Amino acid sequence: MALRSTDGPAIARELDQYDAIIDARSPAEFADDHLPGAINWPVLDDEQRRIVGTLYVQDSPLAARKVGAAMVGRNIADHLDRWIADKPREWQPLVYCWRGGQRSGSLAWFLDQIGFRCTRLAGGYKGFRTVVRADLGEWPARFDFCVLAGRTGSGKTRLLQALATAGAQVLDLEALASHRGSILGGVPGHPQPTQKRFDTLLWSALQRLDPARPVYVESESRKIGRLQVPEALIEHMHAKGRVLHVQMPDEARVALLLQEYGFFADEPERFCDLLDGLVVLRGKEAVGRWQALARAGDWATVFGQLMRDHYDPLYQRSMDRHYSGYAQAGVVPLADGEPATVLAAARALMA
Repeated sequence: MALRSTDGPAIARELDQYDAIIDARSPAEFADDHLPGAINWPVLDDEQRRIVGTLYVQDSPLAARKVGAAMVGRNIADHLDRWIADKPREWQPLVYCWRGGQRSGSLAWFLDQIGFRCTRLAGGYKGFRTVVRADLGEWPARFDFCVLAGRTGSGKTRLLQALATAGAQVLDLEALASHRGSILGGVPGHPQPTQKRFDTLLWSALQRLDPARPVYVESESRKIGRLQVPEALIEHMHAKGRVLHVQMPDEARVALLLQEYGFFADEPERFCDLLDGLVVLRGKEAVGRWQALARAGDWATVFGQLMRDHYDPLYQRSMDRHYSGYAQAGVVPLADGEPATVLAAARALMA
């Protein structure tokens, strides 16, 4: 099967036709990124791949192939023993490696010899990656984005989640990126994916959306944590997005932030270390004051001052610069961040 970089939707449909998508690359390559729904049957593990690569460079291609072939044969035998006993004759897998070469070819040959209708992905992961990059440059223009804008702690993320619960189409970039977007936004226990993995997750999310229906999304900067949001998506949101201004009273915003970031009470020094990143913008004196409050456990005051002195002015400048309709945007009032309040607002928006 050949991937065509100009026809991403067709690729998505083709992938759905297979009973399994098998990635023959090493576990490290698989962890970096893989096709949607793929499982990993490495024909060489990470250490074996290193050994074969070293032999290829330091000795000869023949020496590398001799050692590699034996490793590949044993690994494929292990996969066949472990995974195919319950597979019917009609089982149709798609197999790929980095460029659709020897690794996927070896595994596909064995599966074909058994009698399965096995397809090898021409171009491999490298070809798929080319498709993803091209589609992320083109697809955003298809959609009518409703951009939820509002100051830190105003409940944008909760409203987005409530909209999804109520049946709206949403694109949750922070969930895909495993990050809340600010200097404090890392999610405990959930490291961010690689850039390639984020791109693939976003590609998968976009190809599931219906362009005929509005798509709700939060206003985001060009980077979420260390991950870059595709330029075409950000530019389309800025130029064509319909802005909705989410507003919540300051007292309720502080209460919401205390809920969302309450885990820092058990890790005040981690919080203080992160605040060091604001010294360039806010100065040592202000940052030192916030760190002292955190160490004293006065979290409500910390978040209140961070809102007023750092996040609110920063956000206002960003919105004025990127969204010309922000000042005239329709207001979505939230009295607080409680589930019933947010769900009612979501349903009102959809109505």
